[in-house]
Amino acid sequence: MAKKSSIQKVVVITGASSGIGLITAKHFVKNGYKVYGLSRNVKEESDFVSLSCDVTNIEQIKESINYIMEKENRIDVLINNAGFGISGSVENEPLDKIESLIKVNFLGAVAVTQQVLPIMRKQGGGKILNTSSVASVAPIPYQSFYSVTKASLDIWAKALRMEVKPFNIEVCSVQLGDTKTGFTASRQKSVNDEGTVYEAVVAKSIAKMEKDEQYGKDPITAAKTMLK
Repeated sequence: MAKKSSIQKVVVITGASSGIGLITAKHFVKNGYKVYGLSRNVKEESDFVSLSCDVTNIEQIKESINYIMEKENRIDVLINNAGFGISGSVENEPLDKIESLIKVNFLGAVAVTQQVLPIMRKQGGGKILNTSSVASVAPIPYQSFYSVTKASLDIWAKALRMEVKPFNIEVCSVQLGDTKTGFTASRQKSVNDEGTVYEAVVAKSIAKMEKDEQYGKDPITAAKTMLK
């Protein structure tokens, strides 16, 4: 019987300072992986290595990936998890907020992946996972731009999967439903709907959705799915 490899697999998770990212990082560590968490707001963690990295800053991404390679000389799994949400009507959502959302939720994943792909290709393989949402296939009113970023992730992942299949690199998106995390409280709400025809319906819709989220699944469910 062939012996199992003794090399500890290395996982990089963006947005690992809270919520699904934090729980997933801890769950991978518990199951024998070496984990590096990339987050803007670094918290001291005994379970995994936490690095300061804004996924919209290419220089910070390069520095973080170079640091990991100096320490480990490999990256086996990348989990693109960093993201945030905004709510409000399409008519009144400021373009600068939409742009910021796209930069983090979609372009951030692309930027980190571009730095990791050459590493995985040279080492003979790897896995890339994206934290997506059911909103990518069932768009949510008054969260249309969040839905757009997750749909973009999914389509991009499908195309990328075909491009990197010859290099033994696997790509997928994990479409999550309601999950109870701090993501709900940190959602950015547009004030531009106040005093408009949208104000009451936006408030009612978001309140219902946030109630569902707080009765949603424990984030460990997402972590276990990622590990699987």
